Amino acid sequence: MAKIRYTHPDGSETVVDVPEPNSVMRGAKLNNVPGIEAQCGGSAQCGTCHVYIDEANTLPLPPMDEVEDDVLYGTASPRRETSRLSCQLPVSDAIDGLVVHLPEVQS
Repeated sequence: MAKIRYTHPDGSETVVDVPEPNSVMRGAKLNNVPGIEAQCGGSAQCGTCHVYIDEANTLPLPPMDEVEDDVLYGTASPRRETSRLSCQLPVSDAIDGLVVHLPEVQS
């Protein structure tokens, strides 16, 4: 289980415990965290689970694959150096304390 901190565009935060096996996207949906639409259900096709990883992050995240990289070019909010699809971030003890920033819009 990992504690994930979702920071909303207005600066408020939602902190939830997400059990394995889930993704950061699924953790948001299971806990009714607003701001992640996840229209494709987590198959890295729609980009509506776009998040910005906190710039201070030092936790080990999986590398971005080619599909995720391509989808991030079509997201509604601008892509940044820290952009990721939350559906492609599996939850494990190793990412306990992860902070993700939710973009202004997802679609």
